[in-house]
Amino acid sequence: MANFLADNSDILFHLEHTDLARIADCLEDSYADAEKFDYAPANAAEAIEDYKRVLNVLGELAGDFIDPRAEDNDRTGNRIENNRVVRPVGMDEDLEALAQADLMGFTLPRKYGGLNFPNLIYTMATEIVSRADAALMNIFGLQGIAETINAFASDEIKDEYLPKFCEGQVTGAMVLTEPDAGSDLQAIKLKATQDENGQWLLNGVKRFITNGCGEVLLVLARSEPDRAGGLGLSLFICNFSDGVKLRRLEDKLGIHASPTCEMQFDDVPARLIGERQRGLVTYVMALMNGARIGIAAQSLGIAQAAYQAARAYAASRRQFEVAIEKLPAVADMLAKMNMDIQAARALAYESAFHVDLENSLLKKLEFGEEPQDKTLRKQMRQDARKLKRVNSLLTPMAKYICSEMCNRVAYDSIQVHGGSGFMRDYPVERYARDARITTIYEGTSQLQIVAAVRGVMSGTAQKRFDGFAQREYDGDLAPLAQKLAEVLPLFAQTTAFVKEQGTEYMDLHGRQIVDAATDIYMAYLLLNQARHSQEKLTVADRYILEVLPRVKYNCELITSGDRTSLDCFETLAGPVPTE
Repeated sequence: MANFLADNSDILFHLEHTDLARIADCLEDSYADAEKFDYAPANAAEAIEDYKRVLNVLGELAGDFIDPRAEDNDRTGNRIENNRVVRPVGMDEDLEALAQADLMGFTLPRKYGGLNFPNLIYTMATEIVSRADAALMNIFGLQGIAETINAFASDEIKDEYLPKFCEGQVTGAMVLTEPDAGSDLQAIKLKATQDENGQWLLNGVKRFITNGCGEVLLVLARSEPDRAGGLGLSLFICNFSDGVKLRRLEDKLGIHASPTCEMQFDDVPARLIGERQRGLVTYVMALMNGARIGIAAQSLGIAQAAYQAARAYAASRRQFEVAIEKLPAVADMLAKMNMDIQAARALAYESAFHVDLENSLLKKLEFGEEPQDKTLRKQMRQDARKLKRVNSLLTPMAKYICSEMCNRVAYDSIQVHGGSGFMRDYPVERYARDARITTIYEGTSQLQIVAAVRGVMSGTAQKRFDGFAQREYDGDLAPLAQKLAEVLPLFAQTTAFVKEQGTEYMDLHGRQIVDAATDIYMAYLLLNQARHSQEKLTVADRYILEVLPRVKYNCELITSGDRTSLDCFETLAGPVPTE
């Protein structure tokens, strides 16, 4: 039987060498649930065993059940009948199997039927599901909707909806985008008005809504008609069955089994989530860390699937009387594919780990009993602010790096397959089509760079690097650590130069700045992994050898002062096409 956890040595490495006990201790609130629920852990060791057990169940389900259905799901796609989406049979079977395995309430509290697992473990689960079927992840990964309800909705709403999510009775959709408001959510126009009885009613159109046919919809709408921008928006919950109309399904390049809907709201009754005017600035923004890491995990899953296919094909395909993996050009391509996946995975899991730390601290500050000691309270608040800064850097970095890596690996997998990879006889063409969306939805790569570069320029990245550099590195790790330490002054000089040039210059060279920062960050993560394994030492050695010249090149380009793309835009871009 195929098992997409058991056959992935790198995820298993992270399970063994990540401080999961720290996450469990933060999440479990002194393990009080052990007295209320038979399946709740009584200590960190039991929690970790639960994480591994559930991931193993999911690994078997993904490898043995979900993956064999993915190709047919992709070819069948979705259709609309009587204002409902008819999914491929395999997709319905997948969702039923996930529900029966109690995997649809991954991060929700046990009192609603959830597993109360950390985001890090959910990130691993999302990667495993995505490797089997990236389109299915778009429904499995929408558990963040239930998390938003849990975090901000009234007890009445939580009691009504969250058990249904945990049991797999309903799926949901985050209904944000509009025809004239894509990435610019402040421009949303869909109206929320109250009738004479105080009932909220939604009117307008939404577009590009993943799983817009879901039974439970969280809708961002303009509740303050006289107030432009984000402060005029509130978040609402409604049922699809209460009058929402499907205008059409988008005809897409990839993820065909995931329905992407255009929707019409005509006096659809809704209830307010939380407070008015906080829909975007508080509630949707709170979703960003989870959404970014979710797409990073999806990217890792697609990349892993593409790499596995390429590795197997290269070992069996013979040309010039040898397996093509023996050809230096192909061998180097495969080695870099796997190395880049491991580096990106390290960054994504690092991000999820810190999101768990921040979330647990915020829950204690906002909903728990604050410590009586003023010094301890002050320290907790300082730690929360620090973690927020770190996550504002790491989560856009992870989304950007993982999605761009995913596209490269999927492209190279087709290349390894040669002409066969261009045909639908092999799944790699599907991986490439599915990969393309990852750099676009939940914020394009360009928007992730805009978010991440501010974290770099604020000094957050440099503080992380200085912390890594101050650790002790013995034996074979010492010379690698020295090489990394030597580029840190260059990087600091580069960011200082950019600050002198102003915001426009920072945005112009944002990609190079973020690329240099993430190369350094991932190199340190791999270096620290190398403490535990000779195999990881080899990966770290090869990765550092490759990225240091790239960091130096990017720093040289950034400090060149070049503004040609802006100053000579008309010449370089050419005229606007007239037809």
